[in-house]
Amino acid sequence: MQAMTQVRAENRVVIAHVYTATAAIALGAVFGVFQGFARTSAFAAPAWFDYYRVLTMHGVLMALVFTTFFITGLALFVTYRAIPRERKLGMGWFGWGLMLVGTAMAAATILRGDATVLYTFYAPLKASPWFYLGATLLVLGTWVVAFEVFENVNYFRKANPGAAVPLVVFCAAATFVMWVVATLGVVAEMGLLIPWAFGWTPGINVMLTRMLFWYFGHPLVYFWIMGAYVIWYNIIPLRYGGNVFSDGLTRLTFIMLILLSTPVGIHHEFMEPGISPAWKMLHTITTYGVAIPSFITAFAIFASFELAAIKAGRRGFIATVKGLPWNDPTFSGAALGMLLFILGGFGGLVNASYSMDTVVHNTIWIVGHFHVTVGGPVALTFLGAAYWMIPRLTGRALWKPELALFQTRLWFFGMLIMSLSMHYAGLLGAPRRTADVGYLGASGANAWQPFMLLAAAGGFFLFCSILAFVAVAVGTLLQNAKTEPMEAAFATPAQPASATPGALQHLYRWGALALVLAVAAYAGPLGELLRHPGYLAPGMRTW
Repeated sequence: MQAMTQVRAENRVVIAHVYTATAAIALGAVFGVFQGFARTSAFAAPAWFDYYRVLTMHGVLMALVFTTFFITGLALFVTYRAIPRERKLGMGWFGWGLMLVGTAMAAATILRGDATVLYTFYAPLKASPWFYLGATLLVLGTWVVAFEVFENVNYFRKANPGAAVPLVVFCAAATFVMWVVATLGVVAEMGLLIPWAFGWTPGINVMLTRMLFWYFGHPLVYFWIMGAYVIWYNIIPLRYGGNVFSDGLTRLTFIMLILLSTPVGIHHEFMEPGISPAWKMLHTITTYGVAIPSFITAFAIFASFELAAIKAGRRGFIATVKGLPWNDPTFSGAALGMLLFILGGFGGLVNASYSMDTVVHNTIWIVGHFHVTVGGPVALTFLGAAYWMIPRLTGRALWKPELALFQTRLWFFGMLIMSLSMHYAGLLGAPRRTADVGYLGASGANAWQPFMLLAAAGGFFLFCSILAFVAVAVGTLLQNAKTEPMEAAFATPAQPASATPGALQHLYRWGALALVLAVAAYAGPLGELLRHPGYLAPGMRTW
């Protein structure tokens, strides 16, 4: 009874994180669908409609709030279930509270019209200091959750000398090791932005804030991806009767992501002055390098598919794929997200190439790439995993599983339509971050208008998909009869193999090495900026 009481108390912490993420994606979807239709010439936006405020709110809620709250909830869930113990839950609640207060501060400032700086909040656009303080609290709250995960890892090691940390916990902890290293950049940027926003400094070095943001901004993508990988490696195999292909290979994948995720951000600054071509080339190479753990993951996941098929007496590619549980919403979400990741990976390789990036950099191609990356393998995997987590958190059967399955498929098709339309319109020259793309009826703009309409249609399908997800999540919480919380099992290696090398167990040492690599990758570019600081910008308000 005492153990069950402990599980229920732990579940309440996770529920707070997961349902806050649900609220964020629901509200973000409302702003997203408004923004999508506003970019088409077929619809006249009302006078009160503020495109850039809506764009900022959509980006912050979807890219920063939804993803972060879901990953913190997922990390706490797998840690609490894989390392059962008597524990105090103050840190989990404190982290959630900090994140919630920070989110509320930032969102209120955006809605007031005092922080229309987009989710890439670097200078010279200047927000209210309360927006920057809110974003800082959101990040600090994630550090509290990271500390909670690390404390449980340390407890396990002391209680089980010589034993390997459970794989699912190792993956969650590795995600937060990378996150702590990556967020050092945005914390440093806030150290510049907050005094500047309060008027305590006469100006700010624009290029320095951009470099510090992108030190964090691209690893943010891998924070999302690593959260999805936690699910792909440790939860999804159980949906088709499979196993983890290799314990050691999985740990190696996450260690490579720790090391390679951070020294890549300057490929977002190919068009920026003040950074030498040599440093841009270095970050191009490291960006291609971070694709390696994704290729390893593709191999390991399909190998797990094939081993499960062989065990069930099926052989061959078609039989393997047909035998997967496509009618399971949890599996469907992850698997369809994997398919979208192929498109996102291709676009990422284009963006990492200096010569090709010059063609697409300031076009809606980038927006299409961004959406298929965060909306494909990340968001769709998270939504599918929620259908597995929520019954185990609430003790209630999933409400309307057929609606949950429809939601994952509608999301896939909506994202495919929207993203492909954006990619093609970008090749035609359609700009990004621009409210009016009609250009007074110019012939060049007419060429991309049909694709703007298709993108809006895809966005509407996504909006409907999110409404279906919210209905299932809330319906499960409120309507079904209560039962005891369900057990949560995690995938194990396929068969006994040689022991995982000890070098792959030392998570914090790899984190320290990642910090060294990040310093080495940024010391030169930062030195160039500081030797030639240029003018300090007083700040701009363009809205």
